[in-house]
Amino acid sequence: MDPVTETVWKVNFKCYFRMVLVKMENIRQKMHRTFCLRFLCIFWLCQNFCGVLSERKAEKLKCKCDNCPTTNYTCETDGYCFTMTYIGSDGAVKRGYRCLNKSKLPFNPEGMDVCKRQRIEPGMYSISECCEDGDFCNERLNLTLTDLIRPGNRWGTLEIAALIAVPCLVITFGVLFLVRMFNNRFAMHDPLPPLEDSMEAPNLPILNSRVSLKHMIETTTSGSGSGLPLLVQRSIARQIQLVEIIGQGRFGEVWRGRWRGENVAVKIFSSREERSWFREAEIYQTVMLRHENILGFIAADNKDNGTWTQLWLITDYHEYGSLFDYLGKNTLDVGSMIRMALSIATGLAHLHMDIMGTQGKPAIAHRDLKSKNILVKSNGTCAIGDLGLAVRHNVTTDTVDIPLNNRVGTKRYMAPEVLDETMNINHFDSFKRADVYALGLIFWEIARRCNVGGIYDEYQLPFYDAVPSDPTIDEMRRVVCVEKQRPNIPNRWQSCEALHVMSKLMKECWIASNILIGTFRSGGV
Repeated sequence: MDPVTETVWKVNFKCYFRMVLVKMENIRQKMHRTFCLRFLCIFWLCQNFCGVLSERKAEKLKCKCDNCPTTNYTCETDGYCFTMTYIGSDGAVKRGYRCLNKSKLPFNPEGMDVCKRQRIEPGMYSISECCEDGDFCNERLNLTLTDLIRPGNRWGTLEIAALIAVPCLVITFGVLFLVRMFNNRFAMHDPLPPLEDSMEAPNLPILNSRVSLKHMIETTTSGSGSGLPLLVQRSIARQIQLVEIIGQGRFGEVWRGRWRGENVAVKIFSSREERSWFREAEIYQTVMLRHENILGFIAADNKDNGTWTQLWLITDYHEYGSLFDYLGKNTLDVGSMIRMALSIATGLAHLHMDIMGTQGKPAIAHRDLKSKNILVKSNGTCAIGDLGLAVRHNVTTDTVDIPLNNRVGTKRYMAPEVLDETMNINHFDSFKRADVYALGLIFWEIARRCNVGGIYDEYQLPFYDAVPSDPTIDEMRRVVCVEKQRPNIPNRWQSCEALHVMSKLMKECWIASNILIGTFRSGGV
């Protein structure tokens, strides 16, 4: 018997039993009643009690129960037959059958929509319904799940949240990474703060006025030609915006930058080239060095972010680039050839010149003169740059301050006495003559690109036909010192007066260096 039914039966039995006792007590007190009346009363009570039991038993509803193997998969209830169709963990559609007793329902199942409802949520996909219109009515209910989504085909709340959050995080970190990289490479330069932090750029009148760099240099150097004051240099450097990279070399990179709408060239040295950076900045700031055929120096500064250091050298910007690049793309007429050659010779002469006086200029030798270290200006003249290997002559002590760095000049442009190590490094004139030898090679490069009557030669580096693209010192020594080769001078140059004069200048540059070797060896000079 069902536990609920058994409990109800016991309660009813006790109730009627008490009623029997009360009536029997009344019978006992009324002895005058006849035995027949007592019998009829007892009979009536028994009949009434049996009728209640039969009525109670008739009210039970039989239902199908898939969890009741001991009762032949049948259950009885005073409530409802219940059925549910759901999707199991394996994805298969399953059905369940139960009895739903009223005594176990704390509310009206119809009013609360317990029997007829659908559940579509993570881990539960089901539809259920109840009935009471006959025994085993739940077996006849046909519930389908055509409108439900099977597990695995529907994402829950966590999956949707992850789908939204993960791409957002990836994009955010990507943007932050790009912004950091952009700031590291293109943001405004922020130099090391000078000791005079109280004298920031806004307090400098020259930086408050809207003047050009040329005017600023002319007004602040006071005619000394030694460059801008250190504080002004650092103030300018921190305001420069890097725009694009325009060159690379063994020392580092060259960028085009902007300062108040003006283009400037920013040469960024790697930290291992600190000596070259310091030496070049020192040479550029030599008194009376400024010249129209020497690359204009603006500022020098460094940047330290705690992990690495950038060394900046800021100079005038020339859009045509180096002479090497210019000759590779353009040909020259006679006038342009002479203008270029004259400007280079003039710039080198100014470097080599000793200017005596209170604010005099020492003689300077370049030591790495080549077409890649010469810039072409917009008016067709040239300016000599890259003074990182330059040496100065001290007239008072007659000594040469050779820089303490590991760099050597370009092997292709080395003079014979440099290649065979016969140059007297204690005599300044030997450095000057080595520059003159390299100047003759540069004249040869320029003359080859001179267009006379539609005839000109393709651009080539000196000794292109004798050594590889990156020759060793031994290879250059063999060609220049042992075989005594010099760049070939075409016969057609003799028919053009300008090219004929240029060829004579080249030979004099090369012969002068050889003469110096013999002089050194004989103990002269």
